[in-house]
Amino acid sequence: MIVAMLATVGVVLLAGLLTAAWTSWREDEPRAASLLVLAALVVPVPYLGAGVADFVGKPLVGMVLLGVTALAAAALLVPHGAPRLAGDDTPRGRIDERDIMFSRALLRPGSDRFEAYYAAKPDKKALDDVWRAKPGLLRPGSSSYHRLAFAAADASFTTIEHLRPFVDGEPAMARVDLNPTQVTRFVKWWTRKLGAVSVGVTELEDYHLYSHVGRGPDWGKPVTLDHRYAVALTVEMDRSALGHAPLAPTVMESAQQYVDSGVIAVQLAELIRGLGWPARAHIDGNYRVVCPLVARDAGLGEIGRMGLLMTPELGPRVRIAVVTTDLPLVPEPRRRDATVIDFCAHCRKCADVCPGNAISLEGRVDIDGVRRWRIDSEACFTVWSTVGTDCARCMAVCPYAHPGNWMHDLVRWGVRSSSRFRRVAIRGDDVLYGRRPPPRPVPDWMGPADPPPTPSEPAPAGPDLPGA
Repeated sequence: MIVAMLATVGVVLLAGLLTAAWTSWREDEPRAASLLVLAALVVPVPYLGAGVADFVGKPLVGMVLLGVTALAAAALLVPHGAPRLAGDDTPRGRIDERDIMFSRALLRPGSDRFEAYYAAKPDKKALDDVWRAKPGLLRPGSSSYHRLAFAAADASFTTIEHLRPFVDGEPAMARVDLNPTQVTRFVKWWTRKLGAVSVGVTELEDYHLYSHVGRGPDWGKPVTLDHRYAVALTVEMDRSALGHAPLAPTVMESAQQYVDSGVIAVQLAELIRGLGWPARAHIDGNYRVVCPLVARDAGLGEIGRMGLLMTPELGPRVRIAVVTTDLPLVPEPRRRDATVIDFCAHCRKCADVCPGNAISLEGRVDIDGVRRWRIDSEACFTVWSTVGTDCARCMAVCPYAHPGNWMHDLVRWGVRSSSRFRRVAIRGDDVLYGRRPPPRPVPDWMGPADPPPTPSEPAPAGPDLPGA
C-alpha cells in the first residue's frame, strides 16, 4: 500500500512538473521551463526511489515521507491566515485632473495655460522642468526610439482623439423602460462580447469624479456629472508585448488597448443613448472620472502597490474605460480582496525593478486621509520622457500578470487561500522568472531601432501626443 502511494505521488509530481515546464516553454519562458525540468528530474526521485528500492526500514521511511508531504501540502493549500485590511482607502475628496502628469505634459511653455497653471502651482514647476528637459514620450532622441513603432502608437492615440465627438450626446427622445436586472445582465454580456475581459457596475460616487477638467478644450472647467451609475470595463494587454518593457512594443500595445477599450465604451454609451437614457463614455484623454477607482468599486480588483488596478485574472495587465449613465442598473458591492493587498505588501517586485524608484518599498500610508501606497509620479514620468515609452516595467514583472492557464490559475487560487502559499509564491516567482528579469529585445519583424541623433544633429520633430 505504501509502495503504491509513494509511486503515485512520484508519478504525479513528475507529470505535473513536466507539464508545467511545457506550459512555460509555450509561454516563451525558457528560464522557468529549464528549472521546472530540473525539478522534475530531482523532486520525484525520493518517492520513486523509495517505491522501487528494497532496503531496511522501507515502510517507516515511506510513512515519514508521505507524512511530511501531506503536512507540507496542508500547510500551503489549506485555507487559513486571512489578512485584515487596516485603514480606510475611500478618498475624502476629488482629484484635480490638471495635476496629473498626463495633463501637465500637455502644457506648452509660453501658453496661457502653462503660465496660469504654474502660477497657481509654483511648487510643481521645478519638478516638471526635470522631465521636460528629456526627449519626451514618443519623441526622437529618446533611448527606446523606434520610428515605425512610435508612429504606430501615435496612430492609435490619434484614433482615440477621433472618438472624442462620440463620447457624449443626446439620448433618443423615446425612453425605453427596462427591468434593471435584465438590462444589467445584457450590458455585461454584450460588453464582454465586444472584447472586454471584465465588466462591473457601481453607483457613481462624488470622489469618482475629477474636480476640474485637465485635458482638451474644456481644460480648467469644473466637472459636473450627475449620472447615477458607472459601468467599468477592462481589456487585456498582451503579455508578450509587455515582456519587452520598457522598449517600443510596450507603448504600441498600450496605445492599442486604449483604442479597444475606448471603442467598446463608445459603443456601450451609444446603445444606452439609443434606449433614451443619458450616457457618457470616459476614454483615454477624455475622462471625467478616475477610472481605477470606479473599476475598484465596481468589483473588478484592488489598487496595488504600483498604483494600478490589480484584477484577479490579469493583475495590472489591463486598460480601463468607463461609461456613466442614468439607465437603471443593478450595482454590485465592492469585493474587497485583502489577499491582493497582502501579496503586494510582501512582494515589492515592481518597486525593485522600477527604473525611476517611483514605487515605494514601504507599506501603505495615510495620504490625505486615504490608506494607500505612495507613488512618485514625477519620477515615473521622467523615465517615460527618457525612454520615450510608457515604461510598464512594473506591469511586466508583476506575478499577477502571468497568462491565464491551469498553472497560473492554480497559483492564484493558492494565493487567495493561504498566507503561507502567498509567501512561497513570491519566492517561487523570483526563482522561476528572476527577481529583475531583463526586457526581451525588440522582435525582428519590427526592424532595428533608430539610433539617437548625435549631439551635433538636432532631433527631428516628433508626434504631438494627444493624451495618455
